[in-house]
Amino acid sequence: MVAKIITGKTIGGVIRYNEQKVKNGQAKLVQMGGFVGENLTVRDKIQSFEKVQKLNTRTKTNTVHISLNFSPKDKVDEFMLQKIAADYLKGIGFENQPYLLYQHFDAAHPHIHMVTTNISSSGKRIETHNLGKGLSEQTRKEIEGRYHLVKAEEQRKQKVNLLQPLEKATYGKRETKSSISNIVQEVIRSYQFASLPELNVVLGQFNVCAYRGEKESEMFKNKGLVYSVLDAAGNRVGVPVKASSIYCRPTLARLEKLFLRNKEARKQHRETLRGVIHGTLQKCSSLEEFTFLLRTKGIKPLLRINEEGRLYGVTYIDNVNRCVFNGSDLCRELSANALSVRFSKDHVLPNSLEKEQEVKQEVKINGQETNPDTRIPGLEISLNSYQPEDPTPFELRQKKRKRRKKRIQ
Repeated sequence: MVAKIITGKTIGGVIRYNEQKVKNGQAKLVQMGGFVGENLTVRDKIQSFEKVQKLNTRTKTNTVHISLNFSPKDKVDEFMLQKIAADYLKGIGFENQPYLLYQHFDAAHPHIHMVTTNISSSGKRIETHNLGKGLSEQTRKEIEGRYHLVKAEEQRKQKVNLLQPLEKATYGKRETKSSISNIVQEVIRSYQFASLPELNVVLGQFNVCAYRGEKESEMFKNKGLVYSVLDAAGNRVGVPVKASSIYCRPTLARLEKLFLRNKEARKQHRETLRGVIHGTLQKCSSLEEFTFLLRTKGIKPLLRINEEGRLYGVTYIDNVNRCVFNGSDLCRELSANALSVRFSKDHVLPNSLEKEQEVKQEVKINGQETNPDTRIPGLEISLNSYQPEDPTPFELRQKKRKRRKKRIQ
C-alpha cells in the first residue's frame, strides 16, 4: 500500500474534484464520517468543513487530501476499504476528524481518497509537518501486516506504479504503441468481458479500440486484429498496432479463449450488479436520472441511441468489480427495449444525453456499429494550490544527485 498526503488551503476544490469524479462515474462516495444527516449536497459538505475551519482562522493550510493506493493483487472490497481508512486516520491522529471517503475507479489499481481537515473541534491545529515521513509510514506498515496487503517495498521491486492513473490515449501526445499497449494490457488483465464488442466498450473509456477490418478484407478472413487510438468523434486515427506486437499478444485467437473464461468468471458479480441497477431503476423517472445515479455507484451505462432518438442497446460497465454485461444478459427489465418502454418510446433525450450523443464513439466491429463510450465532458478542477508530499515510502526515496556546475575557463 502506498499513501499520498496533500495539504492545501481550499476544502471546496478538493470536494468538488472528488464529486466531479462521482458525477462522471469514475468514483463513488463510500462513507461520511462525522457528518449529520444523509443525502447532503456538495455545498452542504463544504459548509460542514468550513464551519470547523472557522474555529481557527490563523491556520491557512487547513485541508488534507489523502489517497491510499493498493496493489492490483490486493483483494479489497468496500467494507475492507472502510476499515482500512478508519485505521489509517486513527494511526495518523485524525480519528476524531470529519472526513469523506471516496473509492475511485480511474486507475488500473484499487485506491481510495479521503478528504478531511487538520482543524479539530476545539479549534486546535493538528500538526501535518513530516506527517508522511513519520506517523503515516508507521501506520502504513501496520495496516499492510494486519490486512495482508502487498508491501510498498515489494511494489517498488516489481516496478508497479500505483500512483499513475491509466491515462486515456491521445493521438500525438504520447508514442502511440506505448499508449495502446499500456491500456490494452491493463484492461485485459483486470476486466471481465465475453466478446469483442464488450472489450471495446471498456477500451473506449480510454480512447482505444480493437478492429478486425471489413468483412471482405483479408485481415478479417485471416482473423487478424489491430488496436487503434480514437479521436473525440470516435474515428480511428494514426497507425494501428498489430495485436501480435503487443507484449501480452492480445490476438483474436487468444481473446476468444479469454472470452470463454470471463463468461464464467464474471457470473459471481451478475446478481449483485443486477440488484444495484434494478434498485436504482425503481427510483428513477427519466433516463437521464437513471444514468446519473448509476454513475455515482461506479456503474457506467452505455446507451446506444439512433438518429431518431430511440434506445436500441445498453451495456453496463461495472468499474467497481471490473466486469461488463449487456442489459439483456442481466435480465429482461434492464434491456434496451424494457428501458424504452419504461421511459416511453417517444422519450426526448435530455440536454446532457444529447451532448453525449455528439461525442459518442462508433466503431465498426464485424460489420456492425457499436458505441464503446458515451461520456459527459469532465470539469477540470485545478489543484495547483496544493503542495504534495513525496508519496514514495521514506525508506525507498532516492537522493537526487546534484548537478555539477561547469567551470568557466
